[in-house]
Amino acid sequence: MESNKKTFKSGFVAIVGKPNVGKSTLINDFLGCKLSIVTPKPQTTRKKIMGVLTKEDCQIVFYDTPGIMEPKYELQKYMVKEAYEAIEDADVILMMAEPFEPPAEKDKDFFEKLSHLNIPVILAINKIDLVEKDSLIPILSAYNQRFNFAEIVPISALKGTNLDLMLNLVVKYLPEGEPFYPEDYMTDYNERFLASEIIREKVFEFYGEEIPYSTTVEIEEFKEREAGKDFIKAIIFVERDSQKGIIIGENGKAIKRVGVIAREEIEKQIGRKVYLELWVKVMEKWRKDKKKMYKLGYK
Repeated sequence: MESNKKTFKSGFVAIVGKPNVGKSTLINDFLGCKLSIVTPKPQTTRKKIMGVLTKEDCQIVFYDTPGIMEPKYELQKYMVKEAYEAIEDADVILMMAEPFEPPAEKDKDFFEKLSHLNIPVILAINKIDLVEKDSLIPILSAYNQRFNFAEIVPISALKGTNLDLMLNLVVKYLPEGEPFYPEDYMTDYNERFLASEIIREKVFEFYGEEIPYSTTVEIEEFKEREAGKDFIKAIIFVERDSQKGIIIGENGKAIKRVGVIAREEIEKQIGRKVYLELWVKVMEKWRKDKKKMYKLGYK
C-alpha cells in the first residue's frame, strides 16, 4: 500500500551577490518581517544573518550575507569571509544581481568558486521594476552564457514580483529531510544584536559620506525589567574625534534624533517599552585592526 505522506524538504540557502542588490529586502520579504536592516547605502549587512521559513512541506534556512566585493581592509575581509562561509554550508545558492549591466570580467573568480562547489545556483535578477522589459533579454542571456545556473528568475524584491515562483524553485532543489528547527523558530538573532543593528541602521540613514562605514554599535547593557521599561545602554564607536562630533551634532541634536527613532523601532520589534541610552566613543582605526574588531564582536 502506497503512503500518502507528502515529501518534506529542508535545507540551507545562501542569498549572495554584490553589495546593495537587495539581499536583505528579499529575506525580509520571504519571512514577512524585518529580520535584516535595510538602507540605500551599500555594505549595510556585515554579518551573515539566519532566517528560518517553515511551511507545510518544507523548512528553508536562509542566510542573508554581506556583499561580495574586493576587500580593502580587515572589516571588509571579515564581511566577505562571512558570505563565503554561508555559501560553503548551503544546499542551494540564491545569487542576486541587478538588471542594469551584464556580469563584469572581474566577476570571473566568483563564478569559478561557485562552479567548484557543485551546488545548484539560482540567479535572481532583481529590481526589474526599474527597467524596460526589452532591456532584460540581453542581461539574462549574458548571465546564462557566463555560468550554468539551475534557474534564472527576474524579480522585484521591493514590489514582490515573482517571489512565489522563485521560492518554489528554491524548494525544488532542496534535499528531502526533516526540519532542523521548531515550527515557530525564526532566527538565532538575539535581542541585543537586534538592538545594535537597528541603531546602526539609523546611523546609516541619518549620516552621509564615510561616517556610517566608520561606525559600529556595541550593546553594553541590556536589562529586562518586570516593572518599568527595559534599559539598553549602547555605545556607537567611531574612528576619529571629528566623527564623534558629527554623530553627536550641535547641542546633541543629531544623536538625540538617532536615539528617538531607534528606540521606537526597537520597542516595535521586541514588543516592550525601552529606555535607550546612547554614548559615542572613539576607537581609532578599528576597521583595520583584527584585535579591535574581535573586541567589537566581529569574531
